[in-house]
Amino acid sequence: MFSHLNNIVKTFALLSLLIIGSNANAESSQDFGDYVIHYNAFRSDLLSPDMAKAYNLTRRNNRLILNIAVLKKVLNTTGTPTAANVTGHIKNLMGQMRDIEFREIKEGTAIYYLAESQFSNDEILMFELNVIPEGSNEAASVKFKKRFSTY
Repeated sequence: MFSHLNNIVKTFALLSLLIIGSNANAESSQDFGDYVIHYNAFRSDLLSPDMAKAYNLTRRNNRLILNIAVLKKVLNTTGTPTAANVTGHIKNLMGQMRDIEFREIKEGTAIYYLAESQFSNDEILMFELNVIPEGSNEAASVKFKKRFSTY
């Protein structure tokens, strides 16, 4: 029972942080047919040490976490979490590109995908992702850019 409650608390804490981070930078989502893809990238040192340890994430002011969640649209609800195949890469303004690897996290009914990467101070990064929701044969192309600072 305690383990189950602990998982619920961890899930709520991570989702709360992701929502707060998302609201600080405006809601980031993209409609894709029957699905909505939510995405956010933020500095990993915004995570608490306990949360970073629980999810095996590195906390540093020069590392970012990329979070992706896919929801199937369901009338009169916020949607149903949906598994997906998520791949992609990051480019900087000099055209240097690196692939990113996502880990699927399932907790209760929540499903999301996390990836980590490094950045240099005051660097603008362009994210290019392909997301194929389970049950779909088409890939959604998600592209966004964001400036990261180590201050």
